[in-house]
Amino acid sequence: MSLAVVRSLDAPRRGATFEELQEFEQELVDQYALAMVGAGITDGQVASERSTLFSFIGFLGRPVWTATPADADRYLARQRKERNLTHSTVRSKARTIAEFFEFLIARYQGDIAALTGVVVEQPIDEFNRPAGGNPGVGRVPPPKDDVDTLFGAWAEALPRARKYLPAARDYLAASLWRRAGLRIAETAMLDIGDWRPDLGELGKLHVRFGKGSRGRGPKTRLVPCIDDVDELLEWWLIDVRHQFADDWTDPAAPLLPSERRDPDTGRCTRVGPEALRAGLAGAVDKWLPTWSGKLSPHGLRHFCASSLYERGVDLKAIQDLLGHEWLSTTTGYIHVPAEHIERAWRHANERVTARLGIKEV
Repeated sequence: MSLAVVRSLDAPRRGATFEELQEFEQELVDQYALAMVGAGITDGQVASERSTLFSFIGFLGRPVWTATPADADRYLARQRKERNLTHSTVRSKARTIAEFFEFLIARYQGDIAALTGVVVEQPIDEFNRPAGGNPGVGRVPPPKDDVDTLFGAWAEALPRARKYLPAARDYLAASLWRRAGLRIAETAMLDIGDWRPDLGELGKLHVRFGKGSRGRGPKTRLVPCIDDVDELLEWWLIDVRHQFADDWTDPAAPLLPSERRDPDTGRCTRVGPEALRAGLAGAVDKWLPTWSGKLSPHGLRHFCASSLYERGVDLKAIQDLLGHEWLSTTTGYIHVPAEHIERAWRHANERVTARLGIKEV
């Protein structure tokens, strides 16, 4: 992708012509694009965000620095009602506009005021900012007892499964979502060599294809094999994986293979996310039917975060485990029972009482 030539924005002055104001507006967008490139955003994402900004500017019909929250209200409403865009698409457009205006305010507020006499304001505020996602299907996880019931019945039925190998593979994948909070795409992309039992007390999984933010490339991380994940991987590699194919000693072979074979090499291909998703859905239909169609792989990732938090793991550790860039994202994954606050309050008071040596009367 090629960017327009960016000219200096130093010390603009009032009295600019209409054409000069148009050029100034174009240069502001180009400077924002240049900043995104410098931050490592991919060309495709930069192009997408520029397109959104020019769409908003065209809708506005006047210089972008004059935009108000009321303008953003009308623009976002049009995206939903007239263009019938999805909630996630509208949310993405709102985020792009909000971040562009944060850029203007942080870097060019003074220049814009000197040239135009306008003080830039943020048009995306707490009232028109789209909510972050649908908290319904696939997000809020089942209670712990239900998850234990599901996985207990699933594990017990594995030896009797009509197709044992894919059933065991799907069980392992779902266990990684439940216990270590992996994403489904991260799980499918694991190789045998990504299991590193030599790292740390419990071993670690090298997640090489973590989700990068805002169009950045894959974000890698090392995931500690807590909550018996190390034992599950040992079971998989010792008892099961070699039954798929004789590539089980190859570190570059997929950890979770498909039953299909590559026509050229004869080796197993990598399982796809949809096959793993279907495996979980089938298990839920059998052993937790009240959650049929409602429990997704991402829901188990939420369950992992929530269960760790309830067990006393601090938010920063959960953030690192899940691979979130922002702690605020992690807090959105925490779903705890209503009595959790009362329980935490009681425990805090008990600790204070013990520390101060206060005797109850």
